[in-house]
Amino acid sequence: MTHRPPHRPPHRLDTEADIARGLAGLLAADPRLAPVVAVAGEPPLRRRPAGFAGLVATVLGQQLSIASAAAIGARLFAAYDPFEPAVVAQAEPATLARIGLSAAKIKSVKAIAAAIAEGALDLDGLADLAADEAHQKLVAVHGIGPWTADSYLLFCLGHADAWPAGDLALQEAARLAFGLDARPTAKAMAEMAEAWRPWRGVAAFLLWGYYRVVKQRDPVLPAPVTAVSRT
Repeated sequence: MTHRPPHRPPHRLDTEADIARGLAGLLAADPRLAPVVAVAGEPPLRRRPAGFAGLVATVLGQQLSIASAAAIGARLFAAYDPFEPAVVAQAEPATLARIGLSAAKIKSVKAIAAAIAEGALDLDGLADLAADEAHQKLVAVHGIGPWTADSYLLFCLGHADAWPAGDLALQEAARLAFGLDARPTAKAMAEMAEAWRPWRGVAAFLLWGYYRVVKQRDPVLPAPVTAVSRT
């Protein structure tokens, strides 16, 4: 039997040079992005630690301010050190509530911890998958929605083709950049970005930068992670 190396994403965003290479690829594929680059400039590399802590921090950032999510995350990581799935899966809901997690987030965090601890979710293996397949693996776990899945792939794994199509700031940036009559839906955003494969993640960074310049405020992006999972 011929041994085949595992499939890996064709591109990863690990350095500023990766961003520059992706931007060049985007401009070659879609000249409409040139005016966007002229306004926003080259987007910076944005990365967060991966693993269990990175995924949980992304979940905590849903529907919370960056400051609130970071504060709750800091308390959570301090309470369970080392921050490991098997431990968090057995954590008392009352303890997690005192830390500041809502009932919905307690259910989500414990479900994610259990999925990893039981082997149903292989976080390390996600880096070997195409963006769409990795997305499906993540959203199959309770508490991981599309925004969380794509944000984890982009910010924590540096997956160059991750595309958070449901992000409202991204949708608004696309409306402004391309002169659309209305903010595009997630489905329309997915269709729009087909031409940008395999650099959709760089396109997301670019459009967020455009949003920041034009709207004069920062888009809501995942909060920093203050602990790194050993899983």
